[in-house]
Amino acid sequence: MSKALRLSEKWFHRGLWLVAMVFASFLVGLGGTVVSDLPKVEKRLSLDDYMDAAASGALRSAIKTAERAGQDADTALEQAQLKRRAAQADSAAARETFNNWLSTRRATQLVDQDPELVLRTKALDALKDRERAAGAAVEAQQQAALDARQTVVRERRKLNELEAAAQQQLQAEYRRVELRVFLYRLALTLPLLVIAGWLFVKKRKSTYWPFVWGFILFAVFAFFVELVPYLPSYGGYVRYVVGIVVTALVGRQAIVSLNRYLEKQKLAEQLPDAQRREELSYDTALTRLAKSVCPGCERPVDLKNTAIDFCPHCGIGLHDHCGRCSTRKSAFARFCHACGTGAGPAAAVSRP
Repeated sequence: MSKALRLSEKWFHRGLWLVAMVFASFLVGLGGTVVSDLPKVEKRLSLDDYMDAAASGALRSAIKTAERAGQDADTALEQAQLKRRAAQADSAAARETFNNWLSTRRATQLVDQDPELVLRTKALDALKDRERAAGAAVEAQQQAALDARQTVVRERRKLNELEAAAQQQLQAEYRRVELRVFLYRLALTLPLLVIAGWLFVKKRKSTYWPFVWGFILFAVFAFFVELVPYLPSYGGYVRYVVGIVVTALVGRQAIVSLNRYLEKQKLAEQLPDAQRREELSYDTALTRLAKSVCPGCERPVDLKNTAIDFCPHCGIGLHDHCGRCSTRKSAFARFCHACGTGAGPAAAVSRP
C-alpha cells in the first residue's frame, strides 16, 4: 500500500507505526513487571516446612553435640599422644641409662650397689607404668573420637531419611505452585489475547489503529514470552497437549478462513465487471497492481504487456481508454494521466 500513498502520508504512516511500537513497549514493560511479581503471591517454601520440627531439631542438636564431642576428643587425643611420646622417650632414656649402669656393675661386681639396683629398677618400672597410662589415655581418646564419628554418621543418616521424605513432598508442592503461577499468568494473558483478537477484527483499521496495533503486539508478546515458556512440563505431556490443541485450533481457523476466502473470491468473480471494480478499495487496487497481480483475483498478470486489458483469470478490466483523449490508462485510475479528465461513465470499457 505504500506505493499508493502520498509522500507525507508515508511518513505519517511510519510515525504512527513508531507510536504503536512505543506504546507496545510501555505495555510490555508494565506487563513484565506485573508478571514478575506473580510468584510473590505464593509463600516461599523450604525443606523445613515438610519435616517434623521436633525430630529434625533433636537430630541436628545430636549431630552438633557429637561433632563438638569429636572435636574435643581429637584435641584431647593430640595432647594424649604428645604425653605418650614424652613418656616413651623418658622410658627409653631411663632404660638406656639403666642398661649402661647395669653393665658397669657387672664389670665391677660391687655388692654395695645392690640397693641402688633396686631403686633404679623401681624407677624404670614407674616410667613404664607412666608410659602404659599415657597409652591407655590415647586409646580412650581414640575410642571417644570414634564414638563421636559414629554418632554423627548415625544421626546424619536419620536426618537424611527425614530430608528425603520431605524433599518428595516439597517437589510435589513446587509442581503445584508452578501450576498455580501458570494459571495466574494465563488468567492475566488470556483476556489480553481475547481483547487483542476483538481489536484485530473490529478496530485494526480505525482512526486510532496505532494504539490498537500496539495493544495487539503487547498481547502477542505476553502470550509467547510471558506465558508459553512457563508452561508446566509434567514430563512434557502438558506442553505437547497444549501445543497440539493450539495448533489444531489455529490450523482449523486457517483452513476455515482459506475456504471462506476462496468461496468469496468465486462469488466476486461472478459479479459484473463494473460492480467488482467499484467494490475494490482504490488503495487496495493500486497496491495489488504494484505487485503485478490482478486486483480482483490476486493472480499474477503481465501488466507490462500492452495487449492485456483484462485479467485472463477472472476477466476484470485492468485497462481502459480515456473518454476524452482515448489514451490507454489503468481502469482503476481516478484521472487520465494524459489529459487529467476524471474517470466516469464516459470512460466505460467495452469488451472487444
